[in-house]
Amino acid sequence: MQLIDSHCHIDVSEFDDDRATILQRCRQAGITGLVVPGVDRERWPGLIALCRAEVGLHPALGLHPIYIEQHGTGAVTWLEQQLATTPEVIAIGEIGLDFFMTELDRSHQQALFEAQLTIARDANLPVILHIRKAHDQVLSTLRRIPVKGGIAHAFNGSVEQAHRFIELGFKLGFGGTLTYPGANKIHRLARELPLAAIVLESDAPDMVGAAHRGQRNSPEYLPEHLAALAALRDEAITDVARQTTRNTRQVLGLTPSEL
Repeated sequence: MQLIDSHCHIDVSEFDDDRATILQRCRQAGITGLVVPGVDRERWPGLIALCRAEVGLHPALGLHPIYIEQHGTGAVTWLEQQLATTPEVIAIGEIGLDFFMTELDRSHQQALFEAQLTIARDANLPVILHIRKAHDQVLSTLRRIPVKGGIAHAFNGSVEQAHRFIELGFKLGFGGTLTYPGANKIHRLARELPLAAIVLESDAPDMVGAAHRGQRNSPEYLPEHLAALAALRDEAITDVARQTTRNTRQVLGLTPSEL
């Protein structure tokens, strides 16, 4: 049984002391691939170096909306230049819109999002989306600037919105929230959406599952998210693992030989 963590920030400083140990435990648990999204250009060099040094780590590069004030002028051009010298990048991300944080300028976010979608479209790369309180706006933007699908990370929109993302070629990311008894909306989505549209993720070091509440999240906990998803759907763990892994490979263009 093989798993892929479709969203993991294993490059950040929270893992500096034990990163190698965690990756070893992941491999022992059958987690053969980790997708590592970038969030700002200062972290890209370290992220790329890590992915080049470790088998099964796949880089994505993006400018996250939460850090919009830190990106500075020329960041989009920098992203284009980095792509030209980093052919192993599998997606543009983590990008998107965050309307939950009201202090972030929406028009500035929108302009940055559109610029990165254009880069993804021109490079024929999928995107990894960050969306909070902005699902309809993201969908509207994707219709104007269509891309090669991707993943709606930590999806928490409606069932109707989920199907609209699926129609545009997107998979939907589910992680530690699946493990919380009171996460009724997420549980409903996990039960009702087609398994062919779901991918597993940790979002480590954030979004930790119920069994590790108050601790740093880790990609090694991905099998717990798998077990929760299988239980919610009343399906065999092996079947859910096989399909979600297939989904991640398909939407991001990965092959088993790359893992």
